[in-house]
Amino acid sequence: MRILYIDIDTLRPDHLGCYGYSRNTSPNIDTVAAQGVRFEHCYNSDAPCLPSRSALWSGRCGFHTGVVNHGGTAADPFIQGAERGFRDIYDATGWISCMRRVGLYPVTVSPFGERHSAWWWYAGWREVHNPGKGGMEIADEVTPYALDWIRRNARRDNWFLHVNYWDPHTPYRTPAAFGNPFEHDPLPAWPNEQVRQRGWEGYGPHSPQEPYGYGGEQFYQRWGLPAQLDSMQAVRRWIDGYDTGIRYADEHVGRLLNALADEGVLDELVIMIGSDHGENQGELNVWGDHQTADEITCRVPLIVRWPGLTTPRVDGGLYHQYDWAATMLELLGVSVPDNWDGRPFTAAFKAGKEAGRSYLVVSQNAWSCQRSVRFRHNGDEYICLRTYHSGYKMLEPVMLFNLSADPHEEHNLADESPALVDMAMGMLAEWQYEMMRTGTTNVDPMLTVLREGGAFHTRGQLGAYLQHLRATGRAHHAEHLARLYPNEV
Repeated sequence: MRILYIDIDTLRPDHLGCYGYSRNTSPNIDTVAAQGVRFEHCYNSDAPCLPSRSALWSGRCGFHTGVVNHGGTAADPFIQGAERGFRDIYDATGWISCMRRVGLYPVTVSPFGERHSAWWWYAGWREVHNPGKGGMEIADEVTPYALDWIRRNARRDNWFLHVNYWDPHTPYRTPAAFGNPFEHDPLPAWPNEQVRQRGWEGYGPHSPQEPYGYGGEQFYQRWGLPAQLDSMQAVRRWIDGYDTGIRYADEHVGRLLNALADEGVLDELVIMIGSDHGENQGELNVWGDHQTADEITCRVPLIVRWPGLTTPRVDGGLYHQYDWAATMLELLGVSVPDNWDGRPFTAAFKAGKEAGRSYLVVSQNAWSCQRSVRFRHNGDEYICLRTYHSGYKMLEPVMLFNLSADPHEEHNLADESPALVDMAMGMLAEWQYEMMRTGTTNVDPMLTVLREGGAFHTRGQLGAYLQHLRATGRAHHAEHLARLYPNEV
């Protein structure tokens, strides 16, 4: 068994051709999708980067691992305490360790563990190839490690190769020599000028007047990004940059596949393509970042080609990423560890049928503090967001969106559909009870984040941001935030 997992950071599905995007961003990924299963509604359990990969690699959501933030106490796993053995739980029940015990040789080409000081993430790997730039690598600096390993090892049996690309992540640093493949393509229909103008008049880190959060403009502008999204021309540079990053990563996906074909192993190779989170491009007035527990940040692509087992199809079930990881373990003959939150759907996958959950709960605690319920009602797709701390963004305490009619989350239906909000909050309460019942601590890590001052990336920023809002003609927004968070000024 040979398995390739291509992990492209910050990749929202609806900017891929195989998910319906109008631009030709992903010809190589689309080819793989046409040969396997494309999961239409797959989600991380915890956003963004560190919580997401913590959940997938452990098979457990952030409530159970303790990892929900990018800094502070909740950026590290819960301490196991007296029951910890000679080796810890990531060695005992982690995804990579489980595959290793069944005889696979796991190899990663990724800087992720170093980028987030997630040293536990290395559990189980036999080889770690770290390009060394902490996530600032471009694909040209990642692919050579993978190609070298493929050249030396591809014909061996029983390996799992993880290759991690970062190019769709801001600051969209694709080399100038690659050009702009979309220079003459129309922008997608959304976002338009009305959306941009509404965002410009609003507020929040990564909104049009401060698209780099709380500073850092000079750093980002090194790669030709606009200082502000003050026109649709600036928006074009922004969206083109993101899409070009995807196309650039996709070209390198093609290089990997060609190398594996040259080694004669491509036809029988299992291929997985996924991401840690999506990327808002105007939704909830977040541009070029992943700051919420909404559909755009938490929905991720998942494409699986398993020769002899899959035929081309689309699976529309509701899944968490670690549900697929659990299924993969069973397909490899490994029992899913008892402490996993991932639910395998092995029989349905083999039969070419949909399974999925009745609803999902997703969370965000690095840029805001939110938990959201993703569910269906009367044939429509919904998400209901419960905001505990906005991270100084334009987020209401409760928001409900009909994603079937409003995929970019512009129309909050919470006031006009209270019964649906009650339904979603009931699901959230049910989930919280189950998390508490099955947890190993009496700590909700979101409460830890809130007590330490809120999400890591906005903590301590309010005073200076209020001054900035007043200086840029948005004093009314400054007063609103000051009233909401009087103890944080």
